[in-house]
Amino acid sequence: MFARFWASRRGNFAIATAVAMVPVMLGLAASIDLIGTSDDAAQLQNSLDAAGLAIGTKYQPSMPASDVQQLGQTFFAANMSAADAQELSGSVAAFQAGASGDPSAYFISLSSSISRPAFVSGMPAWQATRFALVKLKPGAQACVLALDQHADDAVNLQGSTDVAMTGCVIAANSDAADAVNRGGSAVVGAGCVSTVGGTQGLTPPSATLSCGAPRENQYASFDPLADVVPPAFTLCLPVPNGKTVTLSPGTYCDKTLSGKITLNPGTYILRNVTIKPGGNGSLSGQGVTIFLMENSQLYINANEQVNLSPPTSGPYAGITIFQAHGNTQALTLNGGSGSVVNGFIYAPDAAITYAGNSDMNAQGGCLRLVGDTIAMTGNSAVKSDCTAELGNREMYAGRMITLAK
Repeated sequence: MFARFWASRRGNFAIATAVAMVPVMLGLAASIDLIGTSDDAAQLQNSLDAAGLAIGTKYQPSMPASDVQQLGQTFFAANMSAADAQELSGSVAAFQAGASGDPSAYFISLSSSISRPAFVSGMPAWQATRFALVKLKPGAQACVLALDQHADDAVNLQGSTDVAMTGCVIAANSDAADAVNRGGSAVVGAGCVSTVGGTQGLTPPSATLSCGAPRENQYASFDPLADVVPPAFTLCLPVPNGKTVTLSPGTYCDKTLSGKITLNPGTYILRNVTIKPGGNGSLSGQGVTIFLMENSQLYINANEQVNLSPPTSGPYAGITIFQAHGNTQALTLNGGSGSVVNGFIYAPDAAITYAGNSDMNAQGGCLRLVGDTIAMTGNSAVKSDCTAELGNREMYAGRMITLAK
């Protein structure tokens, strides 16, 4: 019987067919695995892209790496759940998200992989790894920025204020309906107004904006000094007696500075210090950076004179006043006739009041106000192009979010 089978041509054909079917079936199984893995990988890529874009709308440079990872995980899981509803068959491996870059451009990078069981039992699983990269670029030049995310009147322009910021943007990260508010007889001229929320009172003739109308419901602006680290404390220096004092750079502790105060060029670290010149007092310093640490406070009243400018080089170029995170003491600049302030005035967790009269206008200079909230009740004229004066330090309103690859 077996002899007849081997001798039969039909038997030979059956064997040849069976042998030939093995690679055909394996190829078919591989094709099924490849197509299925490709579909799963495409869904994985879409979820990574969507998660990256979503992180881009919320990201701030001050976010810890763990917060970026958690934020990404939340968005990614939501998108993958939607993909599961479309019969996603693979299992997703560990998800990673991180951020890098500087104020000129930030990048959000994401990665994950997906593993699909082989069609043929006993064969290794098919795996695909996918990556996403999202680029965050800043918007237009800004001169005023309120960082509070929910405050009413985060930027408040009141009284007889005449604010002229040609080519420069007034920005607020608040989602309130009146995030930027103009009232009274205030007159505003600026490149634009950009808010996460809404605006109030910014219509002609009281407001003239080069962009035409305020830009509401925008993405939040970046904190321009989020990466600045205050210097280390040194030994507390003594303060000379008298109502007229000249100080040298260094650390000063537990004092109230009043009278006529002159600061030599350099960096000043104030720990529990109050600067309050008092009646007919003054505060002046060229090429100085003042760090208000540990509950320190600066209060300049209307009958006092202030004349301050920042260094134009070094690690604190462009920064005149830096109030540390966690210091919620209100910062008041309400200088009298002849007052001039240039550089970044920064109080991320405190209210800034910038007031005065027609003489306190930074002479059309390079003033940058960044606070939790900002109130302007005096006249000011601010330039948008301050590259040299601020040591190449800039700030922007809003952000542009794109997939980089």
